[in-house]
Amino acid sequence: MTKLEQIEKSVAELSPEELKAFAAWFEVLQADLWDKQIEADAKAGGLDKLVAEARAEIAAGKLRDL
Repeated sequence: MTKLEQIEKSVAELSPEELKAFAAWFEVLQADLWDKQIEADAKAGGLDKLVAEARAEIAAGKLRDL
């Protein structure tokens, strides 16, 4: 049995309360991983083009406040 299959089996056996707690934990984990990926992309210059486009639109008056 693979590690993933073991995890799937374990999750399927959780009580409703445990599943709710697991889902909340997993949501936080995913958000943390997303934040780390965005930070790494930003440091590597991967967002520079988007920042430049946004600044150009701001300068051109094409954006409005939310």
